[in-house]
Amino acid sequence: MKQNFQLLMDEELKKIESTGQKPVLLLQCCCAPCSSAVLERLKEHFCLKLYFYNPNIYPKEEYEKRLAQFDKLLGAEEFSKGIEILPSVYEPEKFEEAVKDLHNEKEGGARCTQCFILRLEETAKKAKEIGADYFCTTLTVSPHKNSQLLNELGLKAQEKYGVKFLLSDFKKKEGYKRSTVLSNELGLYRQNYCGCKYSIWFKEDT
Repeated sequence: MKQNFQLLMDEELKKIESTGQKPVLLLQCCCAPCSSAVLERLKEHFCLKLYFYNPNIYPKEEYEKRLAQFDKLLGAEEFSKGIEILPSVYEPEKFEEAVKDLHNEKEGGARCTQCFILRLEETAKKAKEIGADYFCTTLTVSPHKNSQLLNELGLKAQEKYGVKFLLSDFKKKEGYKRSTVLSNELGLYRQNYCGCKYSIWFKEDT
């Protein structure tokens, strides 16, 4: 059954606000443009640590270009305090292993699901390692991503690693639109494909 994940997140944020404390949240960031609106929404509620874990991005030059945008994002006055980006490693071999039998899948299908699982589980693992109270992903801000699926996978990673997953649907309340506005204001590079080489092939075929 479909759930209103935006409403569930708002309820969780109210609970957190009532404690008068800011828990630590590890946020898996797909890119700086999408992260901008998400950070704006979460920064008053959490001590935010960002994790750019995206082994799917191809080629390496594109990965480095997207990662470099976080210097610009976190250099902006509204995001310059209380937000930390953790070191991350580029592990394309892990992505290829996860999707090895799914190269011909269409965008949004089984290959993407395996990619989500990989990134969410690695984020949950890192959250446990650093003692974070929550973990979450910026992926639900995209109108091209299935928020129902992402939240279900996040809850499975929560169960596996014992760190609470913050349910979300960041595209709600015009979250994606806000991300485009902030990206333009901050001069952030906006990529024109999801990340992996298969998403490029699919884009070229459509």
